[in-house]
Amino acid sequence: MSRRARLSFQIVVSMGLVSVITMLIAFVIGLIFYGLYYTFWPQFTEPAVPENPYIPDPADYLFLLISVLFGLVVAVIVALRLAKRILVPLNSLAENARRIATGDLTARSVPGDRSLGETALLVDDFNAMAERLEGMTSEMTAWNAAIAHELRTPLTILRGRLQGLRDGVFAPSEALFAGLLDQVEGLSRLVDDLHIVTLNDVGRLELHLEPTRIDVTVQQAVLSVENALRDAGFNIQVVTVPLHLYCDAARIRQTLLALLDNARRYAVPGAVRVELSAHGRGFLLVVEDEGPGLNADFARHVFEPFSREDASRSRRLGGSGLGLSVVRAIARAHGGEARYRASSLGGSAFELEIPATLPGPVV
Repeated sequence: MSRRARLSFQIVVSMGLVSVITMLIAFVIGLIFYGLYYTFWPQFTEPAVPENPYIPDPADYLFLLISVLFGLVVAVIVALRLAKRILVPLNSLAENARRIATGDLTARSVPGDRSLGETALLVDDFNAMAERLEGMTSEMTAWNAAIAHELRTPLTILRGRLQGLRDGVFAPSEALFAGLLDQVEGLSRLVDDLHIVTLNDVGRLELHLEPTRIDVTVQQAVLSVENALRDAGFNIQVVTVPLHLYCDAARIRQTLLALLDNARRYAVPGAVRVELSAHGRGFLLVVEDEGPGLNADFARHVFEPFSREDASRSRRLGGSGLGLSVVRAIARAHGGEARYRASSLGGSAFELEIPATLPGPVV
């Protein structure tokens, strides 16, 4: 029997028991009453022909009255016990709903008697909702604090430099304007990353799916940052196979650039390997470096927004903590997943798995 049918079943059984108990009480009282009646008042029990045999005599009325009173007492007791079992969790729900409405998100209801399946399930659902609401509120608070923290540094720099230009402290120069432009571009990237992660969280990240040569997209993305990687001391290796699939080429390119930028910022100079392979009817894109890799505790949260293993180093290197969150958001928007594992090169390996979005490959 399903949990949602238990309460109805228990009410039916309880009312049925009340009826059966009432009839048993009436039967027992009848045996006792008429036994005493015939024993102590035999003069009133002499056979006689009643004027109307269908009309009860006063003794029968007395018997019916006593039976009904006893039945009512039993019914009231059983009904009160059942009502208490039902009302305890419902009253708890009502009270804690009012507490949540006033802003107390720590309020939780008490299920009471768990033999009532529906009420216990209702309380469990309410508590799960309250916990999720409290968690979302905490996450929103943390997000707001993290966003404010990320925006504070570039805005402070921009304000200080612009005030210095206005007051004549700084002389206008090409290097100064280039630095200001870098700060503005950093703010733009931060806003774009926040936009993507937020849209993915609410299920509204739109993709422009089209026939795509995945291997060409990967090669073009690597080529666009190859010089910067070489200047930073990295030797990039690219292994691809010809793949034609429907996907959002611009988003796939964005994820690969984010992974390469992550390697440039945090990996030790050395080899960076980019490998594209067929995976089922989709593809698997892997970016590996030579180290130092991630510790096991941080690896579980590496794709969470604003996650940093070394916050001071990340800020010094210009990371916002959103790059890998964007990678995961784009992967999930395609119906895929982003994962981390230890690299065979001795460092980190980030995997981007994207399934085929249409029944077959594009030819």
